[in-house]
Amino acid sequence: MNNRKSGSPSPAYPRFPFAHTFSIVARDPETGEMGAAVQSHWFSTGSLVIWAEAGVGAVATQAMVDPSYGPLGLELMFTGISAPTALANLLAQDVRKEIRQVAMVDARGRVGAHTGIQCIAEAGHVTGDGFSVQANMMLNNTVWHAMAEAFRASTGRLADRMILALQAAQEAGGDIRGQQSAAMIVVKAQSSSKPWNDTLIDLRVEDHPRPIEELQRLLTVQDAYEWMNKGDEFMARNEVDKALSAYQKANSMAPHLIELPFWNAVTLADMDRVEEALPLFEQVFNADPNWAELLKRLPPAGLLKDDPIMLARILSVLSKNTS
Repeated sequence: MNNRKSGSPSPAYPRFPFAHTFSIVARDPETGEMGAAVQSHWFSTGSLVIWAEAGVGAVATQAMVDPSYGPLGLELMFTGISAPTALANLLAQDVRKEIRQVAMVDARGRVGAHTGIQCIAEAGHVTGDGFSVQANMMLNNTVWHAMAEAFRASTGRLADRMILALQAAQEAGGDIRGQQSAAMIVVKAQSSSKPWNDTLIDLRVEDHPRPIEELQRLLTVQDAYEWMNKGDEFMARNEVDKALSAYQKANSMAPHLIELPFWNAVTLADMDRVEEALPLFEQVFNADPNWAELLKRLPPAGLLKDDPIMLARILSVLSKNTS
């Protein structure tokens, strides 16, 4: 890890960002993945509140938010300091700590949380085994308890469990002001020499009337693309049946995305399975004829075999639909 800068939380300044919100930080005990998720009636809450780094931990900093708790908390945890100690160290240097709400989880699942006594009611947090949920400016004081119960009762991958916690918060009353933005980040258990591969999920809904629903939709879209990527990996290993199964799963998860069946069809055509590809090409070309033009550009780029007869056969589907 390079270019780290140590420091203390930012000093008081006249106008604090109002990241009044509910959030969760958590570590998956099975995979070691760590993440954070948030919802707030504030624009682009994810850019302020949630922070995470593979092999290090996750942070949520909110209420009268000081974003420096994110990078500084990760800096301390990177050195091996536990999440509770890292948080305590930063709070000790913050003259406005009573207007902050901060939670951290480290790579060993240790949790630290703080709700300042001047956080706007209703405000509070619950910590558990490898997680913390926290909320402020809520409609009622049941929100964070509902989040904890939902997370504890859930199973499956970390991202889905955190979505359930956000949904439980909203169903319990949520932010007294309503909804606006949401975000989620999930990182790997261990860092690698390729940090660009260490973040598994990084999704933001900046402004939406139902941001948690939109976050769930985006997560499903990402899953669909991940299945496309798995299909490509299977193809690279010449595991054709597994590849086609992965492509079909991707298509079923996001049927509104015509790009997914397009590349599925391209793969089939490149394998001389044109008859299987034609219905998919027809579906795509009906939705947008520009994809037929893109198809013509693939052979020169080496992404489809240069077979004029095959290409004409495929494009005839477009001609049929436009005649």
